[in-house]
Amino acid sequence: MSKKNLILILAIIALAAASRLVKHPPNFTPVAAMALFGGWYFNKKYLIVMPLAAMLISDAFIGFYDWRLTAVVYLGIAITFIIGWLLKPNGNWRKVIAGSLAGSIIFFVITNFAVWALYSWYPHTWAGLVNCFALALPFFRNSLLGDLSYTVVLFGVYELAWFYIGRKQTKLMKL
Repeated sequence: MSKKNLILILAIIALAAASRLVKHPPNFTPVAAMALFGGWYFNKKYLIVMPLAAMLISDAFIGFYDWRLTAVVYLGIAITFIIGWLLKPNGNWRKVIAGSLAGSIIFFVITNFAVWALYSWYPHTWAGLVNCFALALPFFRNSLLGDLSYTVVLFGVYELAWFYIGRKQTKLMKL
């Protein structure tokens, strides 16, 4: 990976993490898109720490919550990174969208199951689990819309930047 490429990827991830700090509708954030983007464009698996570190830094500003639920949220982010990593070979825009949808669904399922299992907010019955998921659906809508929107933005900005850089380098080579 070239230095320019690494800097561009890290800048996009940093901007996505920073955007968590501005006012937004509940769960309409770039977090999953940032993880998918990192998994897609980083060449090394160990760079999973980059979106997780960006999340940790932004959480330091926003505030932390119960460590158990935090661990599940970070697991969801890591899974989305891995989805990006796995879909990257012979990737196309359909795989990017599918990865975004898969990441959204997996994140929704594991985080809401964790809320049901870890807390006494809902009865630990089938009805309680169904109620937990039903009450989370409005947040899922926002997550899904945010994930898809930010995925288009992050991947689009990256591809446009490289298109522009490539055109600029081609012009310089002609001089």
